[in-house]
Amino acid sequence: MRRRLIQSTLAVVLVVIAVFGVSLVIVETRTISDSAQERVESEAVRLASIVDSRLFGAQQVDAEVLRKQVTQDHYYAVIRLPGEAPIEVGTKPAGDVISATAAGEEGETVTVQEPRSSVTREVGRTLLIIALVALLAVVAAVLLAVRQANRLASPLTDLAETAERLGSGDPRPRHKRYGVPELDRVADVLDSSAERIARMLTAERRLAADASHQLRTPLTALSMRLEEITLTDDPDTVKEEATIALTQVERLTDVVERLLTNSRDPRTGSAVSFDLDEVIQQQLAEWRPAYRSAGRAIVSSGKRHLLAVGTPGAVAQVLAALIENSLMHGGGTVALRTRVTGNQAVIEVTDEGPGVPADLGARIFERAISGRNSTGIGLAVARDLAEADGGRLEMLQTKPPIFGLFLSRTALSKPQDDEPMVR
Repeated sequence: MRRRLIQSTLAVVLVVIAVFGVSLVIVETRTISDSAQERVESEAVRLASIVDSRLFGAQQVDAEVLRKQVTQDHYYAVIRLPGEAPIEVGTKPAGDVISATAAGEEGETVTVQEPRSSVTREVGRTLLIIALVALLAVVAAVLLAVRQANRLASPLTDLAETAERLGSGDPRPRHKRYGVPELDRVADVLDSSAERIARMLTAERRLAADASHQLRTPLTALSMRLEEITLTDDPDTVKEEATIALTQVERLTDVVERLLTNSRDPRTGSAVSFDLDEVIQQQLAEWRPAYRSAGRAIVSSGKRHLLAVGTPGAVAQVLAALIENSLMHGGGTVALRTRVTGNQAVIEVTDEGPGVPADLGARIFERAISGRNSTGIGLAVARDLAEADGGRLEMLQTKPPIFGLFLSRTALSKPQDDEPMVR
């Protein structure tokens, strides 16, 4: 591209020089020739007037006197007086000459000649000056063409490298501009594409991490149920465990659908009015074997028959994340307590563990923040699910840890008195 730009610019300059240079040479040549002719004519008229004045004053007119009157040495003059021999002044030029004749009032004639070689030399000097100017113009044009070619070609090469890097999976925008509107427009489009691809890749990685974390809990609970089925021969127990396992499979399906829905539009949901007791009892049934294996207990208490507005599956996922967090990081008995505050139903999850470190209290819901060797994703996903479902998840107390899930309460909700603790 650089070579083409230089060649095209040089071609334009050469055409301009050819058109205007030839015209200038013709005009200058004609001007110099006309000027030389005028000089010779002026010299002839001047000598004629000198001869007239000397004749009128009865002074002597000879070659010695007239030689002193000739302006330039290269002129050759011939003065013809009536009845006398011609008087020659200067050296007669050889070859082509420029000649002019003037007549005096006393009947004399003066002929002045100048060798055309002097005009040729002057024309040559003019042509040399024009050629030097043309050469300087060509050099300047080449330098400007090289600079302009570099200014255009370098950004294009840079943009090509950016596009190649973008295609190879590196979506970092460069935010580099070149001062050329068209190239800057291309750079803007590439940066916008890079940012869009980066957001897409981030969303995909986040979805994969969330899916890995969210699916692990129901799969673990399901595997424990299946293990209990294999260890018992009681048909009633097998039937009960199988029923719970089917419920967990349905919840697993709901988890997958919820994750996919949130990846497309975090605000998309199907809020309904549901009984919190059913969701809580479902979580107790699912997690009781895991807590029993760990030598711990999980209980529930508080207001009964609270009707909340939201998505049962999303609320179940939030509670599962809180219960799993207490199982992994807490200690002692885990308690789920329901209460009412204003027009909201609150589910509190607490345990008897050491609590949350003070330096993590304000950042516990941030991704990749964990007090122990865990992914730090569970609580962040739980808060996102709660907010997408129209509620909110907060840490009410750090020691002992108390997490509160706030949900809108339906007007039809008629909570009964606090129920005794259910294990």
